[in-house]
Amino acid sequence: MSGPTDEVAFEYMVLSRHHYLSPAGARPEGSRLDRSAYILLSRIRMQGPMSIGELSDAFGLDASTLNRQTAAMTRAGLVERIPDPDGGMARKFRTTEEGERRLDEDRAAHAHALDLVMADWPAEDVRTFADFLRRFNTGIERLDGRPWPRP
Repeated sequence: MSGPTDEVAFEYMVLSRHHYLSPAGARPEGSRLDRSAYILLSRIRMQGPMSIGELSDAFGLDASTLNRQTAAMTRAGLVERIPDPDGGMARKFRTTEEGERRLDEDRAAHAHALDLVMADWPAEDVRTFADFLRRFNTGIERLDGRPWPRP
């Protein structure tokens, strides 16, 4: 490796192989959300009900891809289609109580796994790491033109 950016590229590649940090046996089989459901539910929670068009704009994905993903999530009881609360023509997806519960479970499992990974880190290092991750992500979002809503 020839420099810091090469080191970041390598570590990013290594990190990307850890799709979920939560231990496989942490919860009953089938209770873990798949990656697309986790991300879509997180975005809808942050932004409120969204149409297929809004999801397409937010993620840069084809409407057909999002139709398949939201259909699976609807069948699983994670989201429901509702009339546009603002009176628009397009129907929107909002999370159900089950979707909220499952998202909360997954988020708690991820946080617990990260607590285990960083158990010997000083709190200041964890805060600094979080700040750098936010900065890294917002840099990607700036280049991509698709900012993620944050609390």
